[in-house]
Amino acid sequence: MKKIVVTLWLLATFVWAVGDIRILSVVNDPKSDLVTRIEKTLEKHGFVISANSEMNGPFKIQFQETSFEVFHLLTVFHRELSEQLVKENPHAGIFVPMGVGIYQAKGDKNLHVSILTPVAQSKILGLDKVDPKLIDIEAKMLAAFKEVMPKATHAIDKENALPAKGELVSMFEVQTDADTWADAKEELEITIENEFKPKGFVMSNFTDFNFMLTKEETVESPFDFYNTYSICKLKVIYNVAKTRPQAAAFAPCSMMFYKKKDEDKIVMGFPAVYNWMSSAHVTDAKGVEELLKAQKDFEEILRSATE
Repeated sequence: MKKIVVTLWLLATFVWAVGDIRILSVVNDPKSDLVTRIEKTLEKHGFVISANSEMNGPFKIQFQETSFEVFHLLTVFHRELSEQLVKENPHAGIFVPMGVGIYQAKGDKNLHVSILTPVAQSKILGLDKVDPKLIDIEAKMLAAFKEVMPKATHAIDKENALPAKGELVSMFEVQTDADTWADAKEELEITIENEFKPKGFVMSNFTDFNFMLTKEETVESPFDFYNTYSICKLKVIYNVAKTRPQAAAFAPCSMMFYKKKDEDKIVMGFPAVYNWMSSAHVTDAKGVEELLKAQKDFEEILRSATE
């Protein structure tokens, strides 16, 4: 196993364009409680399940139909490794939690699980090589999947990612200082959260990650605060899933929101929808339209909050 991990690291360091989404497939006919077992097994392997969002119900309510037997969006992070990751690279909070798409189309006997590879995550973070901690997180996740789905097949999209049509991470900053950051944080939170629903966004989860970094306020953290919002837009997921359901690995997206103790600024950022179109090869006109609208709306929320 160690040899495989080293090989993957060497490959990922030099081949950025290949391998953005890993898909596992396993027979699930008749439909079983596999989603529940995946969730419990991930927890057993050190992962925190931030949310398990069943999407077929909302699809039927808003669009009166669904083409899936199973469609779940899990948001997860590894308790120990994610802490190390964020301390070394605060922007890595856009993957705390990260997405796990679980789906099975009607008429398909196989259930599929999609996750972003360490290659994709490192590329999105703007790193010049793959972060070994991201490889470790994937290895632990795959070990959990192997335990619960021992007969699953693995596939990584061998096509080069499409050229990205914009920045992979959308960033916003607000200057502050020791006397004003707490008030600025509260004002930003209120403004942002009040704008989610009118713009069609749903917050599936909120994570006070600094509470975990401080071991429930018993040790020091390098941050005054570190929060992440898991945000999704139903129209985006519904339309994209019709042609590229593996893009569920990007949903919901995690918006990081933090302030380091040694910096006089509050930082916000989220993975842009250009990742969906590039890594998951989303080219369907309606899917692209909804993605670009979501990008515009999310940017407007953060821009209005920071101006």
